[in-house]
Amino acid sequence: MSEKLDEKILSEVERQFKILKRGCEEIISESELKQRLYNSIKESRPLKIKYGIDPTGDSIHIGHAVVMRKLREFQDLGHEIQFLIGSYTAKIGDPTGKSETRKVLTDEQIQHNMKHYMRQIGKILVVDKLKVVYNHEWLEPLSMEDILKLMSQFTVSLMTSREDFAKRLSENKPVSLVEFMYPILQGYDSVALQCDVELGGTEQKFNVLRGRDLQKAFGQMPQICMILPILEGTDGKNKMSKSLNNYISVEEDPKDMFGKAMSIPDEVMGRYMRLTTNMSDEEILSVERELLNQTVHPMDVKRSLAREIVAIYYCEERAIEAENYFNELFSKRSIPQDIAEIEVAYGQVEIIPLLVEHLNFSKTTSEARRLIQQGAVSINQVKVDDVKALIDVTSGMIIKSGKKNIVKIK
Repeated sequence: MSEKLDEKILSEVERQFKILKRGCEEIISESELKQRLYNSIKESRPLKIKYGIDPTGDSIHIGHAVVMRKLREFQDLGHEIQFLIGSYTAKIGDPTGKSETRKVLTDEQIQHNMKHYMRQIGKILVVDKLKVVYNHEWLEPLSMEDILKLMSQFTVSLMTSREDFAKRLSENKPVSLVEFMYPILQGYDSVALQCDVELGGTEQKFNVLRGRDLQKAFGQMPQICMILPILEGTDGKNKMSKSLNNYISVEEDPKDMFGKAMSIPDEVMGRYMRLTTNMSDEEILSVERELLNQTVHPMDVKRSLAREIVAIYYCEERAIEAENYFNELFSKRSIPQDIAEIEVAYGQVEIIPLLVEHLNFSKTTSEARRLIQQGAVSINQVKVDDVKALIDVTSGMIIKSGKKNIVKIK
């Protein structure tokens, strides 16, 4: 009887592991995760899954959703999501991937951003089943002695081995001691929550591993680190980011969401299928074979991909409406055949200087700002709604401002 029960448990472990491993960049370690799953099933005890966010902005895009969709899989398998709001660490600012020290947020900014975050994650996670925790509850009471004990677990050489810290130091750019504290405090979050698994993007690997270090130091079982890939933005090159205007918000209007998805380069369609949709590996491989054999047109695949993305955040009906709108827009040939082509130096430039200085679309910055705010500026038929958007100027890009100004970059 016990052998049959054990076989049943092992079978369930493999089922859950297969689901959870899909799309991961790295799991540290796979054997430990399987053992935790085994113990969880045998003891009827859900695993504690940690995911932390610092509310440094007020919007979530489908790049953020890569990790959150993995959290949803854990939820669907019956595990407990400890959704950690960095109410304390947001005041430090995660230095990961930054070329300079981040500005400190006020309590008011944190509260504002948290309110918007929680509304948007409801599009991905079952909010009622989340255990929402705030790290100021255990970080604020720490004494100086407690802080020094935490710091004693790490060396300067380890901290400066972080790629972004090392890069900034080599360029004689400042790295504050406060920034060194961020991964240490993130690691202590894992101790306070006694979590089994922590999720993070590839840029978070260093920080997530510090949780393992501190849990060992505190006599706890070290957490499993589940590392997820970073999604490229709609430009197909840079990390998806609102500041680069290459993002698709989870609250985007369905028509804009569809249009932005249609603007991604062909070469990243496979990545988007794997990281942003519910398509199976078999379905994706089949589509990729068809693309390779040229038995399907890339535009048709992209339409299907865009429809899938909209359906996930809205519904199938809204996705079809968005696709029909897109098709109608192109059938009306809103972009003229004899569009003017101009040469502009490739590279990144802010949208307002691009319109005023490079394209002469606007005479003043205030006029350019007004056109953006009115929704009259678009790139590759996708509206630019951020007056500080950083545009990656590339060949073939179509830029439109108002009814008359439209050009194609040579």
